[in-house]
Amino acid sequence: MTGKGIVCITTIMFVALAGFTGVGDASAAQVTKQKQGGVISMPVQVGPRPFFLVNEMEQSPLKEELQKCSNRSFIRSDFSIGHRGAAMQFPEHTKESYEAAARMGAGIVECDVTFTKDTELVCRHSQCDLHTTTNILAIPELAAKCSEPFTPAEFDAGTGELLKPATANCCASDITLEEFKTLCGKMDAANPEATTVEEYMGGTANWRTDLYATCGTVVSHKESIALFQELGVKMTPELKEPLVVMPFGGTYTQQQYAQQMIDEYKQAGVKPDQVFAQSFSVEDVQYWIKNEPKFGKQGVYLDGRYDDENFDHTNPATWSPTMDELVGNGVRIIAPPMWMLLAVDGSGKVVPSVYAQKAKEAGLDIITWTLERSGLLVSGGGWYYQTTKGAIDNDGDMMTVLDVLAQDVGVIGIFSDWPATVTYYANCKGL
Repeated sequence: MTGKGIVCITTIMFVALAGFTGVGDASAAQVTKQKQGGVISMPVQVGPRPFFLVNEMEQSPLKEELQKCSNRSFIRSDFSIGHRGAAMQFPEHTKESYEAAARMGAGIVECDVTFTKDTELVCRHSQCDLHTTTNILAIPELAAKCSEPFTPAEFDAGTGELLKPATANCCASDITLEEFKTLCGKMDAANPEATTVEEYMGGTANWRTDLYATCGTVVSHKESIALFQELGVKMTPELKEPLVVMPFGGTYTQQQYAQQMIDEYKQAGVKPDQVFAQSFSVEDVQYWIKNEPKFGKQGVYLDGRYDDENFDHTNPATWSPTMDELVGNGVRIIAPPMWMLLAVDGSGKVVPSVYAQKAKEAGLDIITWTLERSGLLVSGGGWYYQTTKGAIDNDGDMMTVLDVLAQDVGVIGIFSDWPATVTYYANCKGL
């Protein structure tokens, strides 16, 4: 970021990651980016976390196998997918987060795609998350353009009880691309008890950090493509659901939006086999299959039917479309959250779920999400581990879950907020 009086976070990142190596011998030369044919040669450095997680595991053959990999060098793996980059500690969907994911060995990195007021594509997890993922509320002229301005929390004057949480709603579609590019990315968080904008912009979870959130560099979709090409990683854009009425502005349709995303890869000369286009809308995936079959071949259907009260992931009779119907319509890759793929058997062992078995029987490839997004696992791991709570009681169990997903379920890739964890496992297992 230039012209903002902000210390460049990239410099901070390279200092912070200088010790990220599997063999403990990082040098200044190793952490310096070297251009080779337009692609950055970036040594993979997994850092201390994977070793910590393996050490936390209960004694088992898997733990012994993973421990034996502790002194090896690591290489990039497509099995390791950077979820919003490396969002556990870097502001999501920023240049710094993407570079960190690539340094940790992610072979595929994600840009969630939404659009601005002038229908330019940018990387954001949601069309309306600028109030929690950027500093927009601290810029008065842009905060004034938000769909809903900041409203402070209200408390009972006598008891101090919170009566109404602080709120705001700022969308990419509220501002132009030029305005968007003036923002700083921050950790995705907000303080519901805030009475000021400054307080509201805090709230980062205590198992994350603001150390690298000085001023994350937000990027357009086109800029993410150029960066990923430079880093030498594959790309998995997710077409986010519009949170505005479509056609936007009366003319911009869902189909134009879906096509624009693919067009930007074609314009950049990216080969279709380097792109895994995703959507929670099966209609978007089918649009790509029909209209952009080379890209649609690797289209990923993100299965979000867990929000449907009529859907039960343990009961195939409630699935519409069925796994076979998805395959019949050309879908080849399905991507549910981890918990839908897992169950606990009578002996307390984590095993593949009925959903996982049926997906494989239908011939679908499976990608899943999201590792390293739950904080400490001592209390069961929260939403992402809801079907395995009886078998989860410490952080080391994350590696056991990862092993079941890879070896028993047979997923072809795992999104992670800290890709180094999956990279370590993938290298150790030769994935």
